Amino acid sequence: IIGAALGIAGVAFIMGPSALTDFNPSNLAQLAILGATLSYAFAGVWGKTALAGQTPLMNALGMLVGSSLLMIPIVLVFDGPPNLELSASVWGALLGMAALSTALAYVLYFAILVRAGTANLLLVTLLIPPFAIGLGVVFLGEKMGPEAWIGFAIIALGFAVTDGRLFSIFSKDPIG
Repeated sequence: IIGAALGIAGVAFIMGPSALTDFNPSNLAQLAILGATLSYAFAGVWGKTALAGQTPLMNALGMLVGSSLLMIPIVLVFDGPPNLELSASVWGALLGMAALSTALAYVLYFAILVRAGTANLLLVTLLIPPFAIGLGVVFLGEKMGPEAWIGFAIIALGFAVTDGRLFSIFSKDPIG
């Protein structure tokens, strides 16, 4: 719990105090982010308990079919029938996103859930800010301030605490 709290503190440090103090309950975007966060946390716990008897491939298939069945009517109501006259590069990007970033990601998600457990699986989300900021620096020429480095260090400390090996180094008997 201490490691997860440190990780969250690192993300909060990167975001800055204004992101925490400017919360507005009438802001739908902020509520959507909080809802997604809670949903992700509950999904990991629910997946571990309710889907334990299924293979990762079947869990991923169920997740993708279920979410598609939920989203198709919503898309049709708000956007109408899709325009399928897309270029080959757009179709390639869509297939790549569907196969790699969605289907394969869910298979890996459920496989890691079985092997590493819910807590370890969900800690991976703490890596999103460092990677997103790092990719912005490398590919978009963005500048990284000192608060990002400090936040990264706090997140890394959180992972070290969660891993437990840090404490085993300090708790070894120096004589024996």
